[in-house]
Amino acid sequence: MSEQRNAPEVRIEPWAEGDLDLLHLLNTPEMTLHFGGPETEEKVLSRHKRYCEITGKGTGRMFKILLLPQLEPVGSVGYWDTIWQEESVYEIGWCVLTAYQGRGIATEATAKAIAYINSEKKRSFIHAFPKINNPASNAICRKLGFSFIGEYDFEYPKGCFIRINDWMLPVSEK
Repeated sequence: MSEQRNAPEVRIEPWAEGDLDLLHLLNTPEMTLHFGGPETEEKVLSRHKRYCEITGKGTGRMFKILLLPQLEPVGSVGYWDTIWQEESVYEIGWCVLTAYQGRGIATEATAKAIAYINSEKKRSFIHAFPKINNPASNAICRKLGFSFIGEYDFEYPKGCFIRINDWMLPVSEK
């Protein structure tokens, strides 16, 4: 799905109990710059529980991103049910450790997550909501064929309003 040449080989695997250490690595000031800053340990544990349980609830999927061939955990990607503009859609999001950014890993992993969505066909649209000042995530949306819908105010985390770009991709009919 990516147009990038020599893209890294990645695998995505369902988030599991043993992935808490990766979540801690993703919870640094640098990694959470666009998400309101690091979470408390209580919130990290709550997030980990949600990630482990989401597939079983049928409301989305969370994955760890593994860089091949070493199967090194380098980030996360996932999608979940949400209501946007009074419509049930999937929201998709990704996060790659700083040392691995800029290599196309997030693009490749997100393309793989989109393939899962397309196989499920539960929703008609996928939306991504990167902050307007996050050029890397906005570029991923363009590379993967999302259509730019517009800028909006968005509450994330709860109680904090940010300015985001709304990107939309129809779920494939294939």
